[in-house]
Amino acid sequence: MSLRFIRTPIPGVVLVEPRIHRDDRGFFLESFRRDRYAEAGIDLDFVQDNHSRSTRGTLRGLHCQAPPHGQGKLVRATEGEIWDVAVDARRGSPTFGQHYGAVLSEENFHQLWVAPGLLHGFVVTSEVAQVQYKATSYYAPEAEFSVAWNDPDLAIPWPVDAPLLSAKDADAPRLRDVQDRLDTF
Repeated sequence: MSLRFIRTPIPGVVLVEPRIHRDDRGFFLESFRRDRYAEAGIDLDFVQDNHSRSTRGTLRGLHCQAPPHGQGKLVRATEGEIWDVAVDARRGSPTFGQHYGAVLSEENFHQLWVAPGLLHGFVVTSEVAQVQYKATSYYAPEAEFSVAWNDPDLAIPWPVDAPLLSAKDADAPRLRDVQDRLDTF
């Protein structure tokens, strides 16, 4: 398998299929190589790595940071499986409010690039999942905002009906109620 960058219907969302070398000992892959990602248009500096572990049904998101702290994310599941989602929150974008979802797992090694200005979230579909992602901006709590995972205007087909949520995510507003945070994208 060669390294592939698959464009999605939403500009700024790219599914990455890394090249995996397997043999009877296991596997090897490059999880990131700046020059190849830059050639594919993912040409930003990563300044922070994050790692989470969650149980089945945990849903984290939908989160975004407003400029100047907009945060691009290169997401992958290193254990288990997640359904990862990006939503275009860039006001004026022709794909505003549209979403793209992909299965990321320890088996397929896929990554999802989520550009700054997009909401991001995921739900764990295996017993446990560990998720790691590189971010292009430092976490800035004053710039972060959330949108309801089940916002009916977004109509995201989550593979779970009653997810485990943080208090912040359970109380998140609809996308139409955070328009003031989007004016700066």
